[in-house]
Amino acid sequence: MKTSKDRILTTHTGSLPRPKALIELILERDRGGAVDAAIFEEEVARAVNETVAQQVAAGVDVVSDGEMSKPSYATYIRHRVAGIEPDTRAAEKGRNVMIGRDLLAHPDFANRRGNFSDMPFPGCVGPLRYADRSALDRDLANLEAAASKAKALEVFMTAPSPGILTRFIINLYYPSEDAYLAALADVIKSEYRAIVEAGFVLQIDAPDLASARNNQYRHLSDDEFRKIAARNIAALNAATEGLPAERMRLHICWGNYEGPHTHDLPVTKIIDIACKARPQAISIEAANPRHDHEWEDLKEVGIPDDKILIPGVIDSTTNFVEHPRLVAQRIGRYAAFVDRERLIAGVDCGFGTAVRREPMVAESIVWAKLRALSEGAAIASRRLWGRAL
Repeated sequence: MKTSKDRILTTHTGSLPRPKALIELILERDRGGAVDAAIFEEEVARAVNETVAQQVAAGVDVVSDGEMSKPSYATYIRHRVAGIEPDTRAAEKGRNVMIGRDLLAHPDFANRRGNFSDMPFPGCVGPLRYADRSALDRDLANLEAAASKAKALEVFMTAPSPGILTRFIINLYYPSEDAYLAALADVIKSEYRAIVEAGFVLQIDAPDLASARNNQYRHLSDDEFRKIAARNIAALNAATEGLPAERMRLHICWGNYEGPHTHDLPVTKIIDIACKARPQAISIEAANPRHDHEWEDLKEVGIPDDKILIPGVIDSTTNFVEHPRLVAQRIGRYAAFVDRERLIAGVDCGFGTAVRREPMVAESIVWAKLRALSEGAAIASRRLWGRAL
């Protein structure tokens, strides 16, 4: 992947605001409604072209398709993998893994978020098999065309980790979670390989390494959860075997929502395990109020010399637009203990993690935030390289 050889490069975490017309089509399709395939694909292609051009115009160096075609960063695979179907048995289990310890501690806030009763939870009802590559191939072609037209410096595409799929695709078939995880790793590896072979950087989204401690595995101790995380990393490494480490990055997330986050796992309890993952780059939340301080902890424990760090310097859950000087300050904190060449400035998480009519962050503000990211990286670059760029 491109590295910061003479300036701090910028990127984000994948999902971006979708056009309203496309949102309605995705929601209708996920409800099982009749959606004209030709119209859907036309809207997706148009949206990818527009979002890539906007990213480049905002000064983002490493761009994505914004996950335009996907209902969420994880559940989209039900349209590609045989053995996954809507199933009423999945609903109760699905809602249970969405309940976080911080929501239980703050029920008045939890009531504002709802009970997830309208959230679809696909179930694994049979043996998993990657059955249809057509949607993936269209995503790859759309992104290649848009990036070429916009002259993007580098391109990435996201795919979920095997571990996070155990949370959002409810197991109703395999005899154990370990067996299910192995099956997921085996089926998702073809998508990983296709993304890398297309010439893109593969970003593997792995909230299972952090967010899952607060919800899916809230009944475990921290030490017990660390064993789960290590198991999930082993599955991820098996799924990426043979792929170049330098063409992959790993995203760690504590849950992309504006809330208390009072029970988030400290970064010091997961970073050592995360660094054993094969991807060269690690993307972490580092700008929101619950994790902004953890640069001090990472400075103390250190980041291996063979890893690239992508700290979030923009909060993806608030409509405040960060001042470019604040962005530069945040970058500077990390540059004090990670070589400047091994830093890429990022965003905490996605701006459209799951399709919704009313996003957390208004669309115009998303683009203002990405411009602030670019401007802040330019300020930091001048400070770090000691010259005008």
